[in-house]
Parts: sequence; structure tokens; C-alpha cells
Amino acid sequence: MPNRKKVILYNPQAVFFDMPLALLALGSVLDEKKYEVIIVDARVEDAPLEIIKKHLSEAICFGVTVITGAPIKDALQMSAQVKQLAPNLTVVWGGWHTSLFPKEPIQEHDFIDITVQGQGEDTFKELVEHLEREQTLENVKGITYRLEGQPVKNPPRPIADMNQFGRVNYDLIDVEKYFRKKKKRQFDYISSIGCYFRCSFCADPFVYQRKFSAVSPEKMVEDLIYYQQKYGFEDVNFQDETFFTYTKRIKALAEGMIKEKVEFSWAGTMRADQGERLPDDVWKLCKEAGLRRLLIGVESGSQEMMDWMKKDVKLTQIFYCADKCKELDIAVIFPFIVGFPNETDKSVSETVKVVKQLRKTSRKFDTPIFYFKPYPGSQITQDVVKNGYELPKTTLDWGDFDYVGSSGPWVTPEKERFFEHFKFYLKLAYNNKKSSLLYPLKKLSQWRCEKNQFRFPLEKYIIEKIKPAPKLS
Repeated sequence: MPNRKKVILYNPQAVFFDMPLALLALGSVLDEKKYEVIIVDARVEDAPLEIIKKHLSEAICFGVTVITGAPIKDALQMSAQVKQLAPNLTVVWGGWHTSLFPKEPIQEHDFIDITVQGQGEDTFKELVEHLEREQTLENVKGITYRLEGQPVKNPPRPIADMNQFGRVNYDLIDVEKYFRKKKKRQFDYISSIGCYFRCSFCADPFVYQRKFSAVSPEKMVEDLIYYQQKYGFEDVNFQDETFFTYTKRIKALAEGMIKEKVEFSWAGTMRADQGERLPDDVWKLCKEAGLRRLLIGVESGSQEMMDWMKKDVKLTQIFYCADKCKELDIAVIFPFIVGFPNETDKSVSETVKVVKQLRKTSRKFDTPIFYFKPYPGSQITQDVVKNGYELPKTTLDWGDFDYVGSSGPWVTPEKERFFEHFKFYLKLAYNNKKSSLLYPLKKLSQWRCEKNQFRFPLEKYIIEKIKPAPKLS
């Protein structure tokens, strides 16, 4: 197709290897007769800048997806390099960080021209068309742009119906590179946007205003069959915030998968209250349709703490889902968060107790424990800032924000040491590998976890000397 303008989309360096679904969605809504989309993913490319250089002279814009944390540093560096090579090229940032901080990147860096807020498909399509025609941007909803040196924020764009968009074009990336990075033929797919719920530790209520839109089950089945035949994957990871929001949708999806005899397993996210509402026959349909794993956020073993977080979930619902998944042989990841500002010794004790109960329930259950960090946009973060907590000051500072691997200032050294020991021994105590060498260590770890006895952790020091823990940010 001659005379097509190029749109370059960039995914910064990070330590996870899910497919760049946001960039794929943006690239797929553009008219392929008019635009050639080039997706460059620094996570799978050895020399991303060299690839970008080849296309700059024919490009309309350079778009970057940005999440808060370490990827910001690479996003800044690459954006600056691109602007230096092509000073007249428009640099656009989108993603979670610019939805939370629409003006700051533009104020602080003259190589960033526009930021996008919220759902990006319609916004980016309209923006690209305006840039090509060299039109002014005051009527493009959902963006912030520089005008006479100052950032101007336009009105937000309402969430669009996910069904209005065509099939996502995964040929914009080399799918095989992601299979190799993951070490399995796992396909990433997102079928909804937003979340109805009000969890006070989460930024979703701020970004999507508790709105939700989902692809129809009929379209999902058609898509997945098409993709499976084309790419030959063995498993699908549904990247939705809350995949099981509507029971009717899930039932129709499972029935469609069974009818079409799909040849892949799948994993998705579930709230425990959704699991409790799910009828037995739908649970069984999902299992028959290939459901292999769920992610069900617990956050705390203390009902009082869960209520404070506005989780709107009961511990009884957590255990209901655990029992149901054990019965159907479904694996579950039950994440927990510790280290909140008002956390008591009692709530810590209750969390530890629930973690151990879940691990004992099934060998297929995992219970990762994370420390609370004040993620921007959440209600709890607003509260701790009012009480004197200082967030990073600049976009670059946010690049040092580690919301996975480190604790906040409310965690004493003693508490952090306890949880680091608990997590270490928990992993050993419920290790599924069968090994005569591991057996004594496993038994000792089970005793330590049962008694909460983590003094003199000689085994931990020895193992960590042999095999250091990976970086998480």
C-alpha cells in the first residue's frame, strides 16, 4: 500500500512479557490503507532505537505506553532520543501514568507533546487524523496537549462499547517472540475495560470512574478460534481487571468454547463475591471449557481491614471460592497486601492465618504477599498524602517508584523481616517439587510456618547465597 504514513508505537523496557495489548488496540483501530503501524517493544527487541530510526522520516507521531514505575525511565530516554533525531515529530504518551498525571510530563519535558487519558482507541484514532491534517487539537476529547508552552487538558472521553472495535491485529507484533520469552505458548487477550468496584487501594475508580464495558461472548469465541488457528497457542491469559463481572457472559462464553471444542486452556481474574454468585453449573462449564487458573484478590485476612479497603468482599466468600476450586481442580493465585498505614498486629496475625489456611487447602493455590505502596490515584494514597506522606515530585522520580518489591515507611524493620522470612519459608513449605534433597528442608519450613518461628534463618541465607532473588522492578 503506497504512500501510507507511519505511526510508531513504543513499549518501554520492563520485566514482564505479556503482549502489548494497549498498543495492539491502538494500532488496530487505525485505517490500514492510510497508516502503517510499527510496534517496537523494548522487552523483546535487542536494538529498539535502531528499528525506530528506520521509520522516523515517514512517521506522523511516536506513541509511548507508560505505566507508573521503572518503565518511565526508558520511556523518557527513548522519547528524548526520538525528539533529538526528529525534532518536528509529535511525541504522544498514553497509559496509566498519563491518566493519573496528564499535565506533568508535558510541563517537565519539552520532548513530550501530548498525553492521552483513559481508554485510548477512539482518542488516538482521532488524534492521528488531526495530526496528519495539521488541525488544532482543542476538540479532541481525552488528551492534554501543549499550547503556547503550557499544558491544556481537554474534556474526558466517555468509555466506548468494546464491541464497536474490530478484531485486534496481532500481526502488528511477532507473537512467537512473546511465546519464547514466556517459555510457553500463552496468548494474551483483553475482553473488558474498567471496573465497577470501589477498592480504596486501587486507581481504577479514578481512571475509569467505576464504568465497565465488555466484549460479547459470541465475538470472543469467534476471535479466539481465529487467533488459535492462526497462532497455535495452548493457553489464553485474559488480562481483564474483573473477568467474571457478568455471570451470563461467562456462561455463554464457556458454552461457546465447549460447542466449538476449543483446544486451549485459559486463566482469568475473579472477585470472590462473583465466585460465590456463580452457579455450580457455570463453575463446571468453565472447568469443562478449559479454565485452569483464577486470580482472586484477598488483600487481607482481616475482615476489618478488608472493609476499610472498601473491598466489599467477605472472607467467607474467599473460602467458598477456595473450596470450589479445590473441588474442580482449578489453580488459584490469592494475592495479599500487607504494610498498610493503620495495620495492627491483630490484622497481621489474621492475614498470616488465612494465608496458611489457603496454602493447606490445595497444592495448586499460591498466596503471593506484597507490601502496600501508595499508588497514585487511589483513595488510600490521597489519605496518606493528607497525613504528610510525600509522593515522588517529578515524572523522573516516579521512575524510581517500586510498587512491587519494597515496603512503605509504615513497615517497621521487624515487621518486614518477619514477612520476608514468612514468604521464604512458605514457598519452601508448600513446594510441589518431589525431591529427597528438599524433603528435610520442606518439613522444617512447614514447622517454621506453623509455629511462626523464623529466628536464625540459616537455610534462607544459604539458599539466597546460592540463588539470589530476582529484581522485581
